[in-house]
Amino acid sequence: MSNKRDNLKRVIVDFKKLTPEILSLLVEKYPDGYDDDNIITFRNANNEIVEAVEVTTKDTKYLVKVSTKLQVTMENYDEDDYEDFEGDDPDAVVDPELGEDDPEVELDEDID
Repeated sequence: MSNKRDNLKRVIVDFKKLTPEILSLLVEKYPDGYDDDNIITFRNANNEIVEAVEVTTKDTKYLVKVSTKLQVTMENYDEDDYEDFEGDDPDAVVDPELGEDDPEVELDEDID
């Protein structure tokens, strides 16, 4: 008997494409933030190593690329900040202000 989870659509999401809906799912699944045990490492179509955390809806498995921007945005998450936006609006999630102590580590890859 096959697992229904095997038939999910799989989507890789980088910070530029992060939506309020996916951000909310991440904060719900990882309320205290993610750690090394939550990170999945894989090679993309360009054979580059990608690190991501996983969240799942009833029909889609999202692999959200790990970055300092993602971590800071999750730490500062307030659902009220997104009440004027649609859940699937990638323009709603803005780049956080990173201090000198927050080096941005993110693979430079654009997934559509």
